Amino acid sequence: MKKKNKILLIYLLTASGIVAWLCIIFLAPYLKSRSFGLNTYIYSLCSPFCHQIPSRSFVIFHHPLAVCARCLGIYFGFLAGVVFYPFVRGFSEISLPKLKTFFFISLPIVIDTLGNLFLWATPGWIRLLLGVIWGFILPFYFIAGLADYFVNIKKLRSKNKS
Repeated sequence: MKKKNKILLIYLLTASGIVAWLCIIFLAPYLKSRSFGLNTYIYSLCSPFCHQIPSRSFVIFHHPLAVCARCLGIYFGFLAGVVFYPFVRGFSEISLPKLKTFFFISLPIVIDTLGNLFLWATPGWIRLLLGVIWGFILPFYFIAGLADYFVNIKKLRSKNKS
């Protein structure tokens, strides 16, 4: 498979995955509102990725989403980053953004998270916004990292054999 096709395939699988994950997040409270037992499974599926504290989660159908506001923002930001990825990076070359970009964009969410642990309580909409900002850059590392791995897997395997 050509390099461009591998990158495109990874992109499409990533886009499908984040859309499915967001659907699951919103499906949990809907099923709970309908007293459908599968909601417990969905909430537990999301629990390793989020603390799910109800007071920090948005509510729809009279029940909290399966993730908190910050995590929801990260996933929506990730989706937005996936949408913009082809316009910024394209599918012909693999290039990671600079690491200092990652640290710079991560700083606000890190400060807010630490502040929430010790000093203040941030409203849900700010948590959501900071999550969106941070989540937006993640696909540029995630897709490029996976593409780099799968494009160069033969080189890695031959290097490990020697």
